[in-house]
Amino acid sequence: MNDTPAPAGQPAGQPAGDLTGEPVGDLARLAGTVERLRRELAGTRRAADDRALVELAKGVLVERLRCGPAQAAEQLATLAGRSGVSPVELAADVINQAADDRVSAAARAEPAAAVPLRAAESAALDALDAGDTQAVARSLLEHALPPLGATAVAVWAAGTDGSLSLAGYAGFGPEEARSWQHVPPGVDTPAGRSLAGRRTIWHVGDLPSIGRRRSGPGGRVTTPMTRGGRVLGVLEICWPHAPATGSPQTERQVERQVEALAEVCAHTLAMPAAPAGRPGPGPAELIGLADALPDPALVLGASLDARGAVTDFRVRHVNRRLEGAAALEAYPFKAGGLLLEAFPQAAGGLFGRVERVYATGEPFRSERMPLALSVTGVADVSLTRHGESVLLVWRDHDEDARLAGLLEHAQRLGRIGGFEENALTGEVTWNAQLYALYGLSPGEPPVPLERLRDHAHPDDEVTVGRFLRTVLHQRRVAAAAFRLRRADGVARHLRVVAEPVFGPDGRLMAVRGAYQDISSQHWTEVALAVTRDQLAHSEQESAERNRLALQLQHAIMPPSHGTTRSDGLHIAVRYRPAQKEHLVGGDWYDVVTLPSRRILLSVGDVAGHGVEAATGMVVLRNALRGLAATGAGPAQLMSWLNSVARHLDDPMTATAVCCVYDPTGRTLSWARAGHLPPILLRGPEGRELPMIKGPLLGAFADAAYEEGEARLRAGDTLLLYTDGLIERRDHNLRHTQDRLLAVATGGATTLDRLLDDLLIHCDSDTDDDTCLIGVQLT
Repeated sequence: MNDTPAPAGQPAGQPAGDLTGEPVGDLARLAGTVERLRRELAGTRRAADDRALVELAKGVLVERLRCGPAQAAEQLATLAGRSGVSPVELAADVINQAADDRVSAAARAEPAAAVPLRAAESAALDALDAGDTQAVARSLLEHALPPLGATAVAVWAAGTDGSLSLAGYAGFGPEEARSWQHVPPGVDTPAGRSLAGRRTIWHVGDLPSIGRRRSGPGGRVTTPMTRGGRVLGVLEICWPHAPATGSPQTERQVERQVEALAEVCAHTLAMPAAPAGRPGPGPAELIGLADALPDPALVLGASLDARGAVTDFRVRHVNRRLEGAAALEAYPFKAGGLLLEAFPQAAGGLFGRVERVYATGEPFRSERMPLALSVTGVADVSLTRHGESVLLVWRDHDEDARLAGLLEHAQRLGRIGGFEENALTGEVTWNAQLYALYGLSPGEPPVPLERLRDHAHPDDEVTVGRFLRTVLHQRRVAAAAFRLRRADGVARHLRVVAEPVFGPDGRLMAVRGAYQDISSQHWTEVALAVTRDQLAHSEQESAERNRLALQLQHAIMPPSHGTTRSDGLHIAVRYRPAQKEHLVGGDWYDVVTLPSRRILLSVGDVAGHGVEAATGMVVLRNALRGLAATGAGPAQLMSWLNSVARHLDDPMTATAVCCVYDPTGRTLSWARAGHLPPILLRGPEGRELPMIKGPLLGAFADAAYEEGEARLRAGDTLLLYTDGLIERRDHNLRHTQDRLLAVATGGATTLDRLLDDLLIHCDSDTDDDTCLIGVQLT
């Protein structure tokens, strides 16, 4: 009866309802009934499983005590009462003592697992008869997994190609199971690793597998399911968290139980129904297949011990290739014998291959495998499983045939064809490659050497005639290159080599030789000759351009040690051109007295090398001279020079520094365009003038340039230079500038000596042009 008060607005006495209007109390009673029936059904199943286990123990006692079923039941009850355990526990103990399987071994290692394992086995008996792996998985989850703390199980059936199919599951939803119906070979999963390694593996990582997305990493153990030496599949058991095994001993106990459960599940996978219309090959069909093979073949079956492990392989059939006295002498096999007994050398590697193929079903093939069964010691080996048998086929390697095959491949790759002409009978023999070179089919008559002129280009008749005269008349080895005209209109460049073969009496017996297609080599040589001519022409043009650029540069700025004195200034100049002519650059310097009696000092560097850089240098240098005559300051001069660089037919970029010295006030005004600032030496110290604003010439249309000003004293020295003085590939610019300051303040006695020291000790390594101006106030 529902005593819950009615909600506000609901008539008293009316039961609360859901959105459908059905009373909630009735739904609760219905759900309770379903839950009660489910528990009763589970209890009935457990009781039935327990009765089956007790009945199985009675059967063991009947066989051991030679008594009837009633006496066995009485004996079981008496023993249970005396030992203080339940009849089910005693029944499991009786069965474990009588059996010699993995379940009993696991029960002896962990007695508490005896009842769950045997109960799970008993519950699976009905499912085994029908091959219902799904029912077996449910019984494992219900009986055997709760004591282990596991919450899910998956039974995977293995395919012969390394694939896995989900044969049964419990603890996972149907949607998840549908996503894992088939796992292709090569996919890295926990079950796939156990299948490949044929061993039990614990997994804690995040490998993809059924239930992984739902339950998180958790813990998993996978173990192969084997029967009769064959790996039929993999059992995967899952925990919601990593199982706390505690110690290696405890982990091994869990592994024994899991392996025992895998043996139970293997029974259902051992009896799969053959697909409709695709029955597996029977023994007679496999024997017929082996006898039809042209190579030696054996049909092998596994020889098992009492526990079902493979100890050897029995020879079920020897094919006809191995019949006969000679074959039996070389291969001492007979039907019914064991492989290792007949051929102990198989233990060196072949036996392990056969065992793996039998266990997994994956075929094995290998070329040129060392094989003691082979007469030559090396053979191509093939192993395939067919039902319960393994077919072993091998092909002995014939060294002569192998060498002949290598020669044929070499002739094909080298486009070489061989021939032989019998001087006594006139018979001509060609190989297949020579027919291909001539464009003839193998059935057509070959072309003898005497008719070689008929197939050669007319321009090569002299060469071919000299070759034939040397071989056929002078009887000496000869070679010639000629153009072959084939019947299909294709022309090929061939090289022919021939030698006479003499008998013991000195008589000519045959002429042997070979043709080689050298068409690709010929056209390569032609292309190389054309390329060499083009390269020589380009080098000549480049050398001429460099020579003109060097002449232009030297005409404007000769590499001399110029020294002048003007208005209390001692001015020295050094210009060092690039050592390599093709690196002729666009560095310039200029010292000129303006109409206002002020002095213009400038250095610059046009980007690039060659004639373009040299002509650009001339344009900018002369333009700066003309613009300076207007009396404008250095900043305005740089702005105008930037416009000149941008409006040339071939726009260019350059760096520059421009200084204007006024002797009346001994003031120096200066501006820079992307160039390194001048250096001022005063007494024993030296410093760079400030890095005022000034972008590269030709880079920006609206470039703005700042102007700096410094008042000089008597004895001051000003240095202007281009980057060729300090550039190094292995140092940054700041390091080389510091080196320049160190050399400049080294205490040189004269201005000329100072400039020479800078050229010597500022060890640049870019082989670029260098301009250096030194100005000293007297």
